[in-house]
Amino acid sequence: ALLDEWKLNEWQELLTDDAAYYVPPNDQLDGDHRTTLFLVADDRERIRQRIIRVLDPNCHAEFPKSRTRRLISNVRIVAREGDLVTVAANFVCYRYRRYERIREYVGAYRYILKCAGDSFRIKERRVLIDAHELGTLGSVSFIL
Repeated sequence: ALLDEWKLNEWQELLTDDAAYYVPPNDQLDGDHRTTLFLVADDRERIRQRIIRVLDPNCHAEFPKSRTRRLISNVRIVAREGDLVTVAANFVCYRYRRYERIREYVGAYRYILKCAGDSFRIKERRVLIDAHELGTLGSVSFIL
């Protein structure tokens, strides 16, 4: 909801200090960002900088801002180790942008969440895009 509402600073508060955000290439979904070219491979500081840029009114890639709506399903806990919980889910993200056709991003999320008191914080977010050909999806300047 925070991402769809463009409340990126509030979303950012859900991250751990060492958080990472990955969007691997669709032909190497389990690839390592250190040895494979990822669409996005951001550490905490790069996430912060991405949010500053995309919220700036001079950011032509997102001005006016895209309208997005995420539908998330099949949420499940797949592992637990100490205070870390690995969660998987499927998603469809619809992106509406002025003068462009509707874009549909379909795939899966993989989260590593860290227990923080009675809630969780995001340590790692991996977005696995199902599309075979990424060129037709357009820019992914917004946060998937």
